[in-house]
Formats: sequence, structure tokens, C-alpha cells
Amino acid sequence: MSDKTMNKNLYEKAIEAQKLSYSPYSKVTVGAALLTADDNIYLGANIENSSYGATVCAERTAIFNAVLSGEKCFKEIVITSNLDDFIFPCGMCLQVMAEFSDDLKVFATNAKGEVKEKNIKELFPFAFRL
Repeated sequence: MSDKTMNKNLYEKAIEAQKLSYSPYSKVTVGAALLTADDNIYLGANIENSSYGATVCAERTAIFNAVLSGEKCFKEIVITSNLDDFIFPCGMCLQVMAEFSDDLKVFATNAKGEVKEKNIKELFPFAFRL
């Protein structure tokens, strides 16, 4: 890991979650570990479906797990994958993240253990809000 600001425990949890990925179609395994304001950690992995629109990303899985446990304030998320390139959240994931946090730190990693840090506002500056 090259970024000292990323929580190492969160990174390790995201790697654990990545191992739970169900990705028989793309073969891209993605894991996410979400840290809440109460310092609880929730995991997520991508879960694919033969009807691609029914696939869910690791980031949303982690967020939905947290929300189901009553958590709605998030500090940071670490995203891991088996790719040499960095995986950043898709548009749907960014919209879900923006629903719960204006200042979420997003740490994208690659299979080499390299890290890029962005803020939700950098990744999604014009989030839809009611």
C-alpha cells in the first residue's frame, strides 16, 4: 500500500470481502469495506447475475448492509479488485454514496496494492438531491 492515510484494517477487510465475490461472468472480483461514523465496518462484494442489470456492485452491497443495521453516516470506503487498474465506483454507487455522505473518502486500490484517494465530491460533484 502506498497511501498512508488509508486505514490498513479497512483494506484487509475489503480483501476478505473480495474473496466472497460472485463473478462467474466477468471474472472481476471486487470487495468493499465501509467505515461508519461509529467506527463500525461493513463489507460488500460484487454479485453478478446472468441478467447483467440485476448485478450489484461491492460498494452498494456494503452500504446496504450498513443501512440494514441502522447506520447512515459513513466516513470512508476501501475498494479492492483483482485488476491491475484501479476500480472506482460506478454512477449508481456514487449516487448511493452521495445519499449518505457529502465528504466520504473513497480509496480505490488495484491488485498491486497501490492506492488512489478521492473524495465523493471529486468523483461526483453534481449528485442528484431532493
